[in-house]
Amino acid sequence: MELFTFSYFLPCLYAFVGCVAFAVSFNIHGREIPISALGGAVGWLVYLLSAPWFPGEVVRYFLASLALTAYCEGMARVRKCPATSYLLISIFPLVPGAGIYYTMEYAVHGETALFLQQGMETLSLAGALALGILLVTSIMRMWTLFCRRTRRTSAQRR
Repeated sequence: MELFTFSYFLPCLYAFVGCVAFAVSFNIHGREIPISALGGAVGWLVYLLSAPWFPGEVVRYFLASLALTAYCEGMARVRKCPATSYLLISIFPLVPGAGIYYTMEYAVHGETALFLQQGMETLSLAGALALGILLVTSIMRMWTLFCRRTRRTSAQRR
């Protein structure tokens, strides 16, 4: 399995370009545009690479959200910017927009069974994204708090 085949490279490139356009529309400037767009490509790459091991989309969305949130948190620490600004742009390729659209279409047309099926699938994908973001963000906050307390305790001992 080669990493740089067109089946992996082109979708990640498309995710990157889409995130760049989204960043420009959100008035992100300078070096922050490619950094946040790279997060979207990283998330999409993890989504694609996890397909052979996890056939379910929910698990792949969860793993992709873990990876892109870790990337965004790391870049936020390196660049000394809020992680939310990176995360907002990077999550764009993974948002289940088509699922939301079809859920509402089925609801408007009165197709209850399809509405419920599509709605539950879309809700589970969105929940997997939210859970991945919550997990990594919480771990990073606990780590930061632990490091602050450790530094404060060691400074008091001196």
